[in-house]
Amino acid sequence: MKLSNKIFQGDKVIWMVVMLLVLSSLLAVYSATGTYANVKYNGNNTYTLLLHAVRLLVGLGAVYVAHLFKYTYYSRLLWLFFFLSIPLLIYTLIGGTDLNEAQRTIKIFGLISFQSSDFAKVALIGYLARELTLRQDNIKDFKTAFIPLMLPVLVVVALIFPENFSTAGILFASCMVLLFVGRINMKYLMIFFAIVFVAVTIYVLIVMNFAEDKGRTGVWVQRVVSYVESFKKDEVKDAAELARQENEEDFQIIQSKIAVATGGILGKGPGRSTQRNFLPHPYSDFVYAIILEEYGLVGGIVVLMLYMILLFRAVAIMAVRPQSFGGFLAFGLAFMIVMQAMVNMGVAVGLLPVTGQPLPMISMGGSSIMLTGFAIGIILSISKDINNEEKRDELETTQNNN
Repeated sequence: MKLSNKIFQGDKVIWMVVMLLVLSSLLAVYSATGTYANVKYNGNNTYTLLLHAVRLLVGLGAVYVAHLFKYTYYSRLLWLFFFLSIPLLIYTLIGGTDLNEAQRTIKIFGLISFQSSDFAKVALIGYLARELTLRQDNIKDFKTAFIPLMLPVLVVVALIFPENFSTAGILFASCMVLLFVGRINMKYLMIFFAIVFVAVTIYVLIVMNFAEDKGRTGVWVQRVVSYVESFKKDEVKDAAELARQENEEDFQIIQSKIAVATGGILGKGPGRSTQRNFLPHPYSDFVYAIILEEYGLVGGIVVLMLYMILLFRAVAIMAVRPQSFGGFLAFGLAFMIVMQAMVNMGVAVGLLPVTGQPLPMISMGGSSIMLTGFAIGIILSISKDINNEEKRDELETTQNNN
């Protein structure tokens, strides 16, 4: 026990959440990649599992290494990462590699695909946490606090927005919540939100009405239209027959709803999914639907609670370190991870339009797992520092009493 406490330092509950998410990922992805393995690896699903396991090990390695360093080191490191992320995002827009019909990735040495937006998300949250801490004395001022904090958000979100609307939206919302927690004037935040909303609306209207190549904007609009129209359709008695109509715009969400509905309370059992053969990307975008199909409502609630526990523990950290870099950073990173998870799960059950967001630490992926692990490792580093401080205080109290 003492050895494990030395190896796995920080919040033990967060460590448990990470391990359970990794276990859930192995079970869900192994089951969901049957068709994928048939197409890409001649049916060798074991190879797919091993490849995913290596990626998870890299993610766990990122958690472990990040939690070893004192969290204050990340103040300058993430500040530098923020300025590095801007040219990376620009390069991705200009010369990025297509991923699901969008330029979201860049190739490192022509071998490793890397989503610059994943890097930029963590960097921006770290930058804001640092600047919020430094500007707390004048946090309500428009010129010295609000403008210097909102401009970086605007730049990063604007660079992500053209090719990845959902990521830009999640990051923008996470930053707004973090700034609210950081005591930025609520009036300024509301005005800024309204301006951004109007600007995005005008942008979409211009592209849809005047651009010949509507690009990703056309895809977003189509998904939202399909989502809204799905509530207007008459009740479909044979959902399976409708799902077989490949020209249906809401094909993905219909298949996902079938997976959710047939899963019931306890699910079909591990490896018994049938919708994995029909769902596009059942191992990433719709992995939660596979979890609900195989493990039922109970399994879905367990996964949901893991993310909520992570957020709760981050809030507890912020309560111990209010208006400080550690508190802001832990909350900002956890909120962003959990919000992404909520979006993924919302899409799977039909509450939100199709987006393409992976389920953090569960969906199959490379840079997403690694950078999510890095973010969780930073949270653990902050909790480790709090635990060490509590031990020092307890030791000092004991010595004083003696």
